[in-house]
Order: sequence, then C-alpha cells, then structure tokens
Amino acid sequence: MKAAALTPETYRPYRNLPPVAGLCSITDAMAPGMGVEPCVTRLKRLHYAFKRLHETWIARLTAEPIYELKMAFSLHAYYAAEHVSAFAKRVGEMREPPLGLDAVPDPALEIFFDEILVAPTTEALLLGLYESALPAVAAALARYTADTNLLIDSPSVRVCRFAALEVKDLLDYGRSAVPCLVTAAVRQENVAWLARLAELLAAAGELDGTQPTSAPPARLHSAKPYVFDPKPRRDERFPDPYNMGVHAEVFLYDEKFSPRDKTLMMLYKRLREIDVPEMMASIIRETPGKPWGYYLDMTRQLWDEARHAIIGEVGFVRLGLDWGKLVHVNFTWSLALNTQLGPRERHAVLYFIEQGLMPRNGKRYEWEVGRESGDAFAALSQDFDWADEVLHARIGRDWYVSTFASSKEAVTYGDQNWSKILIDWNAYKSAGLTQHHNWWPELYRAACKHWGCKPDPRALAYATSYEVARADLKDISASA
Repeated sequence: MKAAALTPETYRPYRNLPPVAGLCSITDAMAPGMGVEPCVTRLKRLHYAFKRLHETWIARLTAEPIYELKMAFSLHAYYAAEHVSAFAKRVGEMREPPLGLDAVPDPALEIFFDEILVAPTTEALLLGLYESALPAVAAALARYTADTNLLIDSPSVRVCRFAALEVKDLLDYGRSAVPCLVTAAVRQENVAWLARLAELLAAAGELDGTQPTSAPPARLHSAKPYVFDPKPRRDERFPDPYNMGVHAEVFLYDEKFSPRDKTLMMLYKRLREIDVPEMMASIIRETPGKPWGYYLDMTRQLWDEARHAIIGEVGFVRLGLDWGKLVHVNFTWSLALNTQLGPRERHAVLYFIEQGLMPRNGKRYEWEVGRESGDAFAALSQDFDWADEVLHARIGRDWYVSTFASSKEAVTYGDQNWSKILIDWNAYKSAGLTQHHNWWPELYRAACKHWGCKPDPRALAYATSYEVARADLKDISASA
C-alpha cells in the first residue's frame, strides 16, 4: 500500500512538539516573504523614523514648560534611541558598509518629520507625534511582520516586535495625554496641518515606502528652519524658578540632623533633577557628528535623571505633601549652563559633578541615610540612584574623559567651567526675579505632621542658602 504524500498539514514534529522553534507554523515558514533588498529598504526607513522621533523629543524637551511632558519626552527619546541602534545593527548584519543609514530615504518623509519638529505649539507637537508619526510607525512595523518570512527573517521580526511593544506604549500614552491638552478648538486649528502631514506620508509611499510615491507638497511650518531653544521653561507649579534659598547639601551633610529629616531634603534633590534632562538635551542637540552610541548613552542618562525627578515627585506625594506649593524648585543650574557654556563645557561640568558623587560621601552616603532613616522608599530609591550613578560615570569616561589626555585633566576642566558660569544669587534678587524665600520650615512642618511627630527645633531653624557655596560646598567667592 502506497504511503500518503507528506504535506504541511500532515507533517508532525516529534511527539507534536511546536515546530520551527516556536516561531511560527510550518505553513508560515514556507511563505515566500521579502528578499533582503526590500527588507533592508524598509528597515532603513524605520531606522530613519526612530532617529527623527528621537531628535524631536530631545529638541523640544528643554523649552517645554509642562513637567509631565518633559518626563515623558525623556522616556520616549530613550526608547527611540534604543530602536535606532537595534535597526542599525540589523541592517549592518545584512549589508556591508557603507550602510547609507544617514541618507534621507524620501524627501516627503523628511518634510513630514521637519513639520513635526517645528510644530508651533505643544498641542500641535503632541498631535503630530502621537496621532500622525507614531501610528505610521506602528503600521509600518505591522506590515513588515506580515510581509516577511517569519523563519528566514526572524532576526528582523524580533527587532520589529520589540519596537512594536514600545510603540504601543507610546500610542497608549498619547491617547491619554492628548485629550488632556488638546481641546476641540485647538484640534480644529490644526486640521489643515494634520491633513498636510497625511499628504506628506502619502507622497512618501507611507512611512515604509510600500505604496506609490509622488512629489511632496509644500512645507508649512518647516518653511522656516527649526532653531533650538536652550532656555528651560516651567509650568505654573514652578512660580519661583530663580529661588536659591535652601542649600540642600549643607543640610544633608550636617551630622546634627536626623536621617529621617534628611530624606525630606533628598526628595527635594531628586525632584530638582528636572534640570539635568533640560541641560543634557542641549548637549545632545548641539553635539553633531558623534557615533550613535554617544547619543544612545547620553539619552539613557537623560532618562535616568528624569526618572530620579519622578522619584522625588512620588516621594512627596507618598508623604501627602503638595510639592508644587511647598517646594520652590529652581532652574538656575540648567539655565546658566545652557546659556553661558558650550555643549562640551556643559558635559565637563556634568562629569565633574558625577565624580563628586562617587566617593563615600556621595551617593553611598545618601543610600546610608535612606537606610538609617527606616524609610523603605528612601532606602530603595537611593539604592538605585547610586547604581545609576555607576553607569553615568562609565558614560562620562567613554564619551567625555576619552577626549582628554588624562582623567585629571578632564576633571579639572569640569571644575573650571562650573566656576566660570554665573549663577548670581544677589543679581536674581536685585532684579526682582526672586526673594530666595526659605520654604524649608513650611515643608518640614507639613512632613512632621504626616509623620506624627514634633519638628526638631534645629532642623526647623535651618536657613542656609546658595548665596556663598555651590552644591559641592565649594565657596563661590573662591571659585569665581
């Protein structure tokens, strides 16, 4: 009796184990799929899209006044940077250099992202990012997975799957965030512009170039080139951004204050780290021509610093404290660095400060304070804050110190540049920008009420400002 012919439907792996290593069915593995050239073409367009998204989130972060959007842009830029690297690596696995990853894949696609970069308002920016660009990326990722052979091109499918997971998170964020800020009237004001974005995508053959292309329509907002704004801005919860009335570090290192009280000051220090993403975004934006690893590492650190600020925010909420009313978070550090120093000089200051955080009296000390306070949240947050600083020191060595003859020279240059910037306590007061109000006693009383204890009179009386000393306790008059 002649055996029945084997077919994909009748084929059975050993004991019916999942076939094809679990990637897909036998039938799917037999699908024709795309060849290497069309795969590479699509992957390069996705690489371009993530690179432009990263550029936009970084470029718009510093001058964006809304705190929550600064934090979101920090995270979303980091996601994009990771995917830029992943798509570049995959293209490099399939083609020999030069890979052409710096080439613009289509003029209409370039204008599309230029338009979003220069969106005239925060609301328009959100619409462009979360209702136009990211849906187009999501569609391109889905089409790639549907059109390629899931077995033969499995490395590319994996890259697309990871990207699709985080793009979904970004879209979910947009669906929640956009209605909070975009009214019906604002949406109506942007109808023509959103239609132009759709026209540009259509002219590009959609984001992945799978449809017919045509000549791009004219530019609207991007007819005038984008100019980066280095001046940080804050929303109405930061009414006193020039306030330098409470010196956190002097309090933190004073042995007469209890670890519990010091955790409150550490929450302020964490929330104050809003200014690090504002400053680092300016470094990234104004430092062209580096290998992508530089931008990836710097964006990772930028997101870490934003995450630290969120930890401070969460810590205050956990204590029932309205930080917007009780804490006067300033932007004098990011403002001074962004407007008085060049990008390499800013990086020098950042590295110098990081080196001061690595010895025993730095991040380790803050972790010890958190642990000794008996507050599990303080101990946990400082534990990870310390761990993050280890990574940041490595990033500094790789991308900053490596440009000097020695580590000592790199540190000295950082100290010199920090001393060079003018953060004039008296000038801000004389100009009427701030009175350097000592907000600490009110915050401390509120915290003690939450803790159910009486304030320590010594802590309550704390009134040291940044008038004469930097955050590293160096005398300002001596460093000037």
